[in-house]
Amino acid sequence: MEQASIVNILVVDDEEKMTSFIASYLINEGYAVRQAHSGAEALRLLEAGGAFDLVLLDWMMPGMNGLDVCRKLRTFSDIPVIFLTAKSEEIDKLLGLEIGADDFITKPFSMRELEARIRVVLRRTNKRKPEPEPDPLWRRGRLAIDLPGHTVYLEGQPVALTPTEFKILVTLAKHQGRVFSRLDLLEIALGEEYTGYERTIDTHIRNLRKKLEIDFSNPEMILTVHGVGYKMGDFA
Repeated sequence: MEQASIVNILVVDDEEKMTSFIASYLINEGYAVRQAHSGAEALRLLEAGGAFDLVLLDWMMPGMNGLDVCRKLRTFSDIPVIFLTAKSEEIDKLLGLEIGADDFITKPFSMRELEARIRVVLRRTNKRKPEPEPDPLWRRGRLAIDLPGHTVYLEGQPVALTPTEFKILVTLAKHQGRVFSRLDLLEIALGEEYTGYERTIDTHIRNLRKKLEIDFSNPEMILTVHGVGYKMGDFA
């Protein structure tokens, strides 16, 4: 495992044997791990400002389930989230993506598969160096993108985007006017391992529009080119 520094992971599952087993394996692989056994406990740790790089989050927990935790987490943080779930239906995955999940792993799973998915998500969200950019701040009208700071501003106010949403927006902005197919955006934002889930891009685009457009049902920033894909519009 190639790591420049220790990666801190929060494992959240109401089954203590499961969290202990995952924690033991990941610690042996060189990660730092903390455990939480309820959604409320996980949010307390995350809101306290713990320096976590990734959250492994059980979908089905009593009380506050994983979806609720992820939904609240996304109001204040873009920490990558991998759901641990017994659900395998595409509609469930789309729901998770819509609220800000970065990946899923279906129970039962091997520890090798889990660790591989962790590496992929970290590489995609945290560890990949940004592309060279002559002007680190992309501006058009009321929208600004700070590439080194990984921050988006709308009328001067920061907007919380997930890592995937940020990559999609940057791709469209840097190539304004070019039409990207769903598959193009999927491979750029999520990688080749997600080929076959092109429609998940529609969920991310819808979320971006809700956050950035004046009227997300009549967008002017991110435009649909019917039968082809999406492009960044020439808006003021």
